[in-house]
Amino acid sequence: MADPVNAGLKTPAGFSASIVADNLGRARHIVATEQGGLYVKLERLKEGKGIVYLKDVDGDGKMEISKTFANYYGTGIAIKKGYLYASSDQDVYRYKLDDNGNVMDAENPQRIVKGLWDKRQHASKSLALDDAGNIYVNIGAPSNSCQEVDRTKGSKGMNPCPILDSAGGIWQFKVDQVDQGYHNGIRYATGLRNVVGLDWNKQENKLYVTMHGRDMLYNLYPDMYDTTVSAELPSETLYAINKGDNAGWPYVYYDHFQQKKILAPEYGGDGKKTGGENAIDPLIGFPAHMGPNALLFYTGNQFPEKYKQGAFIAFHGSWNRSPLPQEGYYVVFVPFKNGKPSGKWEVFADGFSGTGVVKNPRDAQHRPCGLTQGPDGSLYVSDDVKGTIYKISYPSK
Repeated sequence: MADPVNAGLKTPAGFSASIVADNLGRARHIVATEQGGLYVKLERLKEGKGIVYLKDVDGDGKMEISKTFANYYGTGIAIKKGYLYASSDQDVYRYKLDDNGNVMDAENPQRIVKGLWDKRQHASKSLALDDAGNIYVNIGAPSNSCQEVDRTKGSKGMNPCPILDSAGGIWQFKVDQVDQGYHNGIRYATGLRNVVGLDWNKQENKLYVTMHGRDMLYNLYPDMYDTTVSAELPSETLYAINKGDNAGWPYVYYDHFQQKKILAPEYGGDGKKTGGENAIDPLIGFPAHMGPNALLFYTGNQFPEKYKQGAFIAFHGSWNRSPLPQEGYYVVFVPFKNGKPSGKWEVFADGFSGTGVVKNPRDAQHRPCGLTQGPDGSLYVSDDVKGTIYKISYPSK
């Protein structure tokens, strides 16, 4: 069970956790400023605003709300070279920051991308930025497996899948051009059902993403999959992305037990046939349906050496692993070396759900969603149930 004196979390020996803000609303992705402030993107407007700026003004370890702004909701938020970037489910905006990390003109952001698909399902537009003036935007597929009739038993998969023209991938845009649309952007990678976690790895100069796998193997194909298999598969996946990559959705999914790309049943698969010869392999396959909602490569000096350049992933938690218990609701760590995992993944921070076994996601008191690294090397985690912000630190001796 969770440790009530450690903000309710279980963390590795030597680490401590605290709650620095609470009841913010549905806090999605977060980003820290160099000056120690924190910008929080809300999935739903709270008192008409979609971004919260937090700052510990009096030095008591708690962050106060310094400012709220933006009349749009969404998930994506990032900071790069003096600008704050934030997304709605259709558009991407940027705000100039002053030398203290404060937004200078909150009421008049520059809209740099407009008119992206928002079909309600997998609509969040997560963001990452490189060092060459590009921004990468997830456009999730509004579909489970690109069936003619979505999530319907007996409906065939469309081949080619028409969704991939405008969704199911990562699009690249310029950071300094206004009102870019699909015709201005580059489809940087495709075959990615829904990527909520993105991070640009500076050491490798490469984009890495976490993908939500498909659902309903048993519901749609009970003759091929039993309930246990459907609860464990397909894998949630971590990819290293190069320009032009195809991860294979909807035609294949990844099976971490067989360590193979398996042909999807909508396209003639039976749970054993392989496919996707031209699709990239993931770096890791995690258990199914856990919802990898944020990815962060740790570059700080506060944590022990094993964590340097490794990846933290926030798992939002599952809703569809019955009859098995729901899974996720924690932050994991993946050690990295030379751009690839160098060991097994491990649970780093657990206890967000507030209960030992989650049978229904509505029972979870908190669900991890966003990650950011503070200027002192601490790790911040957001929760989109109650809008709690956690700070995980490794105190110096």
